Amino acid sequence: MSIPSHKSSSKKNRAVQAPQRSNGKLRVAAILEAAAAVIAEKGYEGATMAEIAVRSGAKIGSLYRFFPNKESLADTIVVSARENLDAVFDRFDAGVRALSIRTLADDLMDLIFELFTRPAFMKLLEAGQDWSVKREEFRSALLRRTAKTLLVHTPNLSKKSAADIALVIVLNVKAMATHQAFFDPASSAPDEFRDMTRLYLRSRLAKPRLERVAPGER
Repeated sequence: MSIPSHKSSSKKNRAVQAPQRSNGKLRVAAILEAAAAVIAEKGYEGATMAEIAVRSGAKIGSLYRFFPNKESLADTIVVSARENLDAVFDRFDAGVRALSIRTLADDLMDLIFELFTRPAFMKLLEAGQDWSVKREEFRSALLRRTAKTLLVHTPNLSKKSAADIALVIVLNVKAMATHQAFFDPASSAPDEFRDMTRLYLRSRLAKPRLERVAPGER
């Protein structure tokens, strides 16, 4: 049985090196842009550090100095999306109480759709289960923030119902985002997805039959 060297083990576990100088920050930005482009084209498994280095114009040694492996690059892309998610939802929630259910459905779908349709990010969400927990953190945060938005809009909704409705909405948008490449330009399928979400939210939020919230549930 072969024993991995300390060198390879150290490289695998080494943290991302944050640049301190402006030139380093520009180089890292170029590397991340190139990584996103390569992953969008070839997927996570098909992307290589060598191609990312060539695409970014960085030497391979410089690439590894900032990012010890491909997983750290992918993590950085996902973490960036996760950090942006809260800011996006905070802005949305600020005016959500004034929205009609139809507008809520449309605007919430647009918000989630934009998050899902970044090409590199979609590829990372579809990648194998063993490379990063960051993706699952993003999914959990997206569901949590969607549920919170529903509660801001409809305060007498229970947390459980908000969580269930959020899951349905996110899965519906993900299905639309995943299959958009198959839509004919003249297809009305995207409108059907929107109508489905509008009708669903109307059935869950518009009626006074919303369940009473048990003490301690909120």
